[in-house]
Amino acid sequence: MPKKKAGRGEQSLRELLRLPVGEPVDLSAYDAGGTPGGPPDKRTGLAATAALAPRLADLQERLYAASTAGDRRRLLLVLQGMDTSGKGGTVKHVIGHFNPSGCRIRAFKAPTEEESGHPFLWRVARALPEAGEIGIFDRSHYEDVLIARVRELAPRTEIETRYGEIAGFEKSLADRGVTLVKVFLHISYEEQRARLLERLDNPEKHWKFNSGDIEERALWPAYQQAYEIALERCATDRTPWYLVPADRKWYRNWAISRLLLEHLEELAPEYPKGNFDVAECRARLLA
Repeated sequence: MPKKKAGRGEQSLRELLRLPVGEPVDLSAYDAGGTPGGPPDKRTGLAATAALAPRLADLQERLYAASTAGDRRRLLLVLQGMDTSGKGGTVKHVIGHFNPSGCRIRAFKAPTEEESGHPFLWRVARALPEAGEIGIFDRSHYEDVLIARVRELAPRTEIETRYGEIAGFEKSLADRGVTLVKVFLHISYEEQRARLLERLDNPEKHWKFNSGDIEERALWPAYQQAYEIALERCATDRTPWYLVPADRKWYRNWAISRLLLEHLEELAPEYPKGNFDVAECRARLLA
């Protein structure tokens, strides 16, 4: 998905947005304002996203229903991106398609004292979705090779080891029936500034702003490099990364909705058959 137009209808969105596995990643080669494979404009995009909702809800219900008969499959959406890239907005607008009782949402902040006393994957393993559920991680275990790398919160040798630990952890998830949908929300430097200014200019959004955001923004090149390393080293054919341009919020929401739909359709969950005599139970109710 470098800065060029892809023909519509030629590939699934998973193919269009999937980063190449085993190849170096150069984020500057990807247009954060692009709309690869998407609707032509915002109005059409909003309508297209709304049109996906009934099918997404149906597939979620089937996935949950299948778990009552022993199906161990579940889906985990991992959202990573720079500040203001839209992780929270995705949770609000995209996950709104689903029944919240079948979702498990976790926003990862700085580790607590208890969490810091365990291996870095400990708190992540505790937040995984159960069979039949859709899990959403707003930030994730990748913070431990992103901010930890940029801010030098751990020895470099330890951070280098973590990439392999993450790859092994994600392989074990896939082996246990977890469909991982790892999404990097790609926002531009200019768009981030506009969104931070919008928060400053609106008192109702001051709760979203932290002066530390400006300090983190000053480290933009280091974060881009940290992401490039993580996106390259922690991607496999079974657990790839998808790069979603995030400067246009409507496209971001449509693209992630579409990615989830394609993964759920591939799972093709079915309602389990009843273990009772329908006719006999009907007759008893009508008696």
